Amino acid sequence: MHVAFVHRRGFGQFAALAARLAQAGNEVSLITETIDQKIPSVRVVRHRAEADPRTTPHMARYMGIPDHHARIGHRVAETFDVMARQGLVPDIVVGHIGWGSMMFIKDVLPQVPALGYCEFFYRSEGADIGFCPDDQPGLETRKRLRLRNIAQLLSLEAIEGGISPTHWQRSLYPVDARGRISVCHEGIDTLRFRPDPTASVRLPDGRVLTAGGPPVVTFVARDLEPYRGFPQVLEAAAKVVRQRPDALFIFVGGDGTSYGVPPPGGGAWKDHLLASLDTPQENIVFPGVVPHSVLRQLFQISAAHLYLTYPFVLSWSVLEAMACGALVIGSDTAPVQEVIRTGRNGLLVPFFDTDALAEAIIGALTYPERYLGLRAAARRTVQRRFRLAECIDRQQGILEKLTEKKLLRRVPK
Repeated sequence: MHVAFVHRRGFGQFAALAARLAQAGNEVSLITETIDQKIPSVRVVRHRAEADPRTTPHMARYMGIPDHHARIGHRVAETFDVMARQGLVPDIVVGHIGWGSMMFIKDVLPQVPALGYCEFFYRSEGADIGFCPDDQPGLETRKRLRLRNIAQLLSLEAIEGGISPTHWQRSLYPVDARGRISVCHEGIDTLRFRPDPTASVRLPDGRVLTAGGPPVVTFVARDLEPYRGFPQVLEAAAKVVRQRPDALFIFVGGDGTSYGVPPPGGGAWKDHLLASLDTPQENIVFPGVVPHSVLRQLFQISAAHLYLTYPFVLSWSVLEAMACGALVIGSDTAPVQEVIRTGRNGLLVPFFDTDALAEAIIGALTYPERYLGLRAAARRTVQRRFRLAECIDRQQGILEKLTEKKLLRRVPK
C-alpha cells in the first residue's frame, strides 16, 4: 500500500508510523516544507514554503491566517497533482489539518481516502483562551479564533476520518465531526524511556547529577513561557529552595514563544521573570534545549517532574517522564487529568496555586519513599495506554479500515 503523509515540519507526529510502514515494505511518501529527520525508504517531496500571513490591516485583522492556510493548501494540492501525473497516486493520505495542508486533498485526489490529524480546534472558551483570569477574550479575539478554524472545518467536511491523540482534544471538535475522529496517541517508546537507577547527567559547570545525589526537580517545555506554567514553576522553585537549599531545579526549554504572547517589552520570559524573583542562581539551571537522550536521563534521575499546562495540547514529555518512572506533579487541567489521577499515578495541583505546588514538591523531596508506588503506577499507565507498538497497531488498523486494503506487516522474528 502507498501511504502519503502531509506535514509542514517534517514527519512530526507521523514519524514512528511512517518508519514502521516503510520497514514492512509499504510505499511511503512525505509531502512537506522542511524535513526534520531521514527515514530509510521514505520518499520525501518538498513543496515551496509559503511566507508568513500577510500584514495589511484588513488581512491581519480578519483573513491573514485563513489566507496563509489556503496558500499552503494550494501548494500541497499542486504537489499531489504533479505526483498523480507521474503515476504516484497514494492509496491514502494522512495529514495534519491545522495549517491548511489538507484543504484541497479531495479536489486533487477525489477517489483517495484521507485521514486528518486533529490536534487542536480553537475555541474562545473551555480551552486555552480565557484560561488566565487576566486574559479574557474580547469580541475581536473571538472572531479571529472562529476564522482560524476555517481550514480545519473545510478539511473535516471533505475527509473520511480523523485521529486525535487524547479524548479531550477530540472533544474540542464540532459534535457532528467527532463521530469520524478516532482517539489514538502517537505512542511512547517504553523500551527506551524506562527507569534507570544508574542514570547520570553532567551539567556544563561539571557537576554530575544522579538519583542518589542532591534532589533534582525537572521542568521541560519547548519554550519557557506561561502556556506551560513556567512563571508558576519558577515562583514555586523560589519558595522551595528557602526550605530545601539542597534542591536543584533544571528548566529545559528555549527562550522563544511557541504559544501565547511574549513578555511586556519583548525578549524572553525567563529574563523577564528572573528580574523580579529572588531565586539563588546556584539552585536553578537553564541548559536550553537538550538532546532527547539527555532529556531521558533527566527524567530518570528526577526527584519530581513538574508539568503544568493551560488546557491545550498534551506534551509528549509528560508521558516520557511517566514512562521513566518519574513522579509527575502536574496541573489539574485538561488533558492532564485524562492521564494522571492524583494520588494514584502522580499528583495534581491547581495551575495558579504556587503554594500548593511548592508544598507538593517539598513533600516529594522530603519523603521520597511515599511516592514509589505512584512512580511505578505512572509507568504502568504509559505501558497500558500509550505503548508505541500498540499505538502504531491501532493507527494501522484505522488506515486499513478507511482503505479496505491490508498494509504489509513485517512478521516478528
